[in-house]
This record gives sequence, C-alpha cells and structure tokens, in this order.
Amino acid sequence: MKKLLIYILTAVLMAPVMTSCFSGRRSLNTQGGEVTGVSATTFSEPTPYGMVLVDCGSMKEGPAQRDSLWGIDSVARGVSVDAFWMDETEITNSKYKQFLYWVRDSIIRERLADPAYGGNEDFKIEEDKEGNPVKPHLDWSRNIPWKNPSEDEERAIESVYRTNPITGNKELDPTQMNYRYEVYNMTEAVKRKNRLDPTRRDYNTDHAVPTENPMISKDTAYIDDDGKIVRQTITRQLSSQYDFVNTYIVNIFPDTTCWVNDFENSYNEPYVRMYFANGNYNNYPVVGVSWDQANAFCNWRTEFLRKSLGKEGVYIEPYRLPTEAEWEYAARAGVNKNKYPWEGDMPLSEDEGCFYANFKPQEGNYVRDGSIISSPVGTYQPNDFGLYDMAGNVSEWTSTAYTESIDKMTNDLNPEYRYNVAKEDPYKMSRKIVRGGSWKDVAHNIRSDIRMWEYENEQRSYIGFRCVRSKVGYTKAKRKKQ
Repeated sequence: MKKLLIYILTAVLMAPVMTSCFSGRRSLNTQGGEVTGVSATTFSEPTPYGMVLVDCGSMKEGPAQRDSLWGIDSVARGVSVDAFWMDETEITNSKYKQFLYWVRDSIIRERLADPAYGGNEDFKIEEDKEGNPVKPHLDWSRNIPWKNPSEDEERAIESVYRTNPITGNKELDPTQMNYRYEVYNMTEAVKRKNRLDPTRRDYNTDHAVPTENPMISKDTAYIDDDGKIVRQTITRQLSSQYDFVNTYIVNIFPDTTCWVNDFENSYNEPYVRMYFANGNYNNYPVVGVSWDQANAFCNWRTEFLRKSLGKEGVYIEPYRLPTEAEWEYAARAGVNKNKYPWEGDMPLSEDEGCFYANFKPQEGNYVRDGSIISSPVGTYQPNDFGLYDMAGNVSEWTSTAYTESIDKMTNDLNPEYRYNVAKEDPYKMSRKIVRGGSWKDVAHNIRSDIRMWEYENEQRSYIGFRCVRSKVGYTKAKRKKQ
C-alpha cells in the first residue's frame, strides 16, 4: 500500500515537469549538425475569472519616511516580485458560501453511498468505464435527491443539519463542515539537505557522505471518536517524498459571532444573524475566517478548477494567499511614492470631498464615508492595476508569517517568510501578516506600506482575504515612471 501511495504521489509531483516539457508534439531540428534547440508547444493561460494581471516589478517595500507620531521608522528596502494574477476584489460571502455548500454536498454524497444510509453505490465511483478499479471518488454528476427522497436518502440529507434548541429552526451544523486536503511542501522537498540520495546533499567532496537521513517535520490531522479535529506535527527520519505531504482538516464555517466578540458592549447581534446568512450581504467581503480557513478555500478553488477542466493529471498554478511583498506591490500599483493605492497622502479628494476607501474617518464616526461596517466589494474606484478595496473595507490575510526581524531574514527576490506552526509551539509563533486596514481603522492604518499582524487561528469581523495565482511567463507592460 505504501508503494502504491508513493507511486501515485510521484505521478502527481511529476505533473509540472511532464506538462511543461512533454506536452504537445516535439521535433528535433537538425541544421548541418548545429545545435538549434527543441521546439516546444506553448500554452497561453487565459485570464482567471475575476482576476487581473499584476506585472512583475520592483519597489521600495515598507515606509520610506520616519513617522514619530506613530512610532514608525523608515525601513524601506528594494525588492522584486514576479508577475501574478490577483482577485479584483476580496472574496465575498457569496463565493465563500459556494465553498461551504460544496463541503456540505460532499458529506451528503458520502453518506448516500454509505451502507448505513442505504448504500447507493451510484454516488461513488470505484471503477472506470472498462471496469478497472480506480481510486474511489464521488460522482458529482449525480444529483442529490433534494425532492422526494427515500427514507434512507432523507436521513443522509438531514444528517448535516441540526435543530436550534432555542428557536427550533433547522440549520446547517457548523461542526460537521470539515474540509480535508493535502499539500506537498515543495520548498522543503527540493532543498539539498533533504535529498534522498545522500551523495547529492553536499557537493563539497572534503566532507564525508552522511550515513543517516535528516529529520523532517510534517503536519497531519484526523477526526477522533468525538468528532473533534486533532492536528499533529510528526518529526521523523526522511524516508520518501511522501514525507513532504502535509494533511490538514479545517472546519470552514465562518465565526459569525465575531461581531459580538470583537466589540464588547455593542449591539451587533443583527450582524451575527444576518451578515453571512442573509442574501442582502452576498456581495460583501466574507469575514470571521481564519488564516487556516482562507488557505483551505484556496486549495478547494484550485481543485474545483482542475476537476471542472477535466484534467486531473495536469498541473495548474494553484490559487493561494498573496505574499506580503506581492500584496504591497499590487496595492501601491508599483509606484514607490504611493502610501495608499492612490496618489497623494489623503484618503479623500480635496476638490470634491469624495472618499477613496471605506475606513473610520473620525472618532466614533464610521458612517461619514457612507458605510457603518464593511461595504459591498468594488464600491470605490480601483487603483491603477484595476484592484478594488486594497485600502480599507476589510484587512486581508497574506501567506507571510510575522516576526520582528522579518526584513533581515527574507530575500529581495520574491521575499517570503513561512512558518507552519506546530501545536506545541509558543502561541506568538502563529502570527501572520495582514494588510490594508479595514472599515474600523483610521486613515493611517489603511496605508499600503504599513505592516500589521494577527494570530492565524483568530476570526475577526474586519479581516478577509483575496487569492492570487502565479503567472507562467509574462509580457512586461509599460508602467508609470517611479
């Protein structure tokens, strides 16, 4: 069984190589014995839905001027980032609900195929058209019998719901909305020190070849008998590429109670009941999602696209959270002098008095800019890259871990610092960088060059996210002079 898993994993890991090097027909050109290269089929990536292209570029990351009032030092440094696609807007309640309902429907389909609920084998595919065994997977082409279900089918459908003990209403059971996924940690896998062949770990021939494999850490998770998610970090000796596959199980239901817990002695109960559930808020940014939940959404979005394309074995660049450097470069539209996503140092037009973003203009006055809490995405004008709400509305998770010395630790080429916190680590090591400020922040805190952080397991009423995808190849567009 272990060999089979390794074989399957190897096939998946080789997909990027296979698709980039051997897709399409190739011919070996010969010109009188001269080397002319091998022709290759190129693939023009279509624009991902709802995304805009952010061209590669460089900037001075961080504040360029010292601000004694806020205790901010000038820490600007030059960095460069490669091209990537970025969501035009923050992920909305509507888009996140699509993820939630997919998880709900997958649980129902699993139970419809379960013998305990009637065992309808049609909901799970275990053989291909020729009758050969395949890895069992759900048949999403078969509709759930929402109308006129049999007794067993009704039990399967109703099993994901619960009755509210206070109101008596039927509602989705948040505790069951768990999403399981695996991530191959390529960064660690390709490091020389982690090569399976010990002779290739150190090219210095004066050094002895190591006799033992290095120790590695991997994340894994399971659900115990009480239905609780148990996350573990395993440390063991490297034995195969499978050791770099991390397993996660994430409860993806947003914390709708964040509206009360974030604001003590406030009457925010209507938001608890309505903000995520009511369709009037569908086009508002989703909040109450942790860093782990945002990453789970990115993984699901990647798999959803891959399966929709019908190309299980083809590698596509994954959706992911932006790095801090990518986010800042995109927010400032690649212009060093921009403290905000727009020109100038004011959050509103001096001539017309129009606000450029949703924030807190004055003490106790949230509504002067037109919104008391978050606003529908895309309410304000986009920046020069075509990105909306890069300042205010909701703060946004990045993939970057926070540490006080991050600027000294990261490279100036695609800078990124990642740390997968283990359960036994100190809580402060779970901090992740958030950017952009929110509807509850003053103008200073929605600046594009200001770094803030939050614990990765926190779920706030003022933090959301958007996704990016790396661009494969690029055409450098002309930008304004910096």
